[in-house]
Amino acid sequence: MGLFISLTVIIIWFLHLMFILFYVNPNYNYFLTALHTLLQGYLYTGLFITAHDAMHLTVSKNRKLNNVIGKISCFLFAGLSYSKLLKNHKLHHKYPGTEKDPDFYEKSQNFFIWWFMFLKRYATILQIVIMAIVFNLLKIWFDELKIWLFWVIPAILGTLQLFYFGTYVTHKYPHTDEMKPHNARTLKKNHFWAMISCYFFGYHYEHHASPGIPWWKLYLTKKL
Repeated sequence: MGLFISLTVIIIWFLHLMFILFYVNPNYNYFLTALHTLLQGYLYTGLFITAHDAMHLTVSKNRKLNNVIGKISCFLFAGLSYSKLLKNHKLHHKYPGTEKDPDFYEKSQNFFIWWFMFLKRYATILQIVIMAIVFNLLKIWFDELKIWLFWVIPAILGTLQLFYFGTYVTHKYPHTDEMKPHNARTLKKNHFWAMISCYFFGYHYEHHASPGIPWWKLYLTKKL
């Protein structure tokens, strides 16, 4: 089931991207364009969540296949290095919300400063080169405005969504007693909001308590 859901997320992300690049005219319907941009951003978030599940070996019992899905998801998301993400994510779970946590920024709790440092820690020259090459290849077939609206901006929106619900809100100070020992808090609203906001990733205490549970089963651990 994990493999099926992961492949479904990747395929839907790809098909929707191709559909909007080929058939949606940004100059024709502004509302529809914005809707597709937001939807693609949400699908980008799902792409990363799939890579995240791979890091926890919940995509497939076959480790090689599991890692292949993780690498594909990371590459499609933004040319990210799966190995670097995996290394840092292990540290994140070992030292959550501390100075040893590569996803945490204790020097400032300002959203934008923390987000900038978050991006800085994961960005690589190779990633920038890959994205530049893909951008210019896409320009061969598609208008540049479409590429920005349907490929670049959705990836940024996905990053913001992941950072806000999966790192900032869930790990920021103050660290209360109920957040121990994971320094992680969880969303208080219902399952529908949890799915829409970030694929149940807002149930973050539950994730840290049971990292072996895939995102699509995480709601089962949450008591409303």
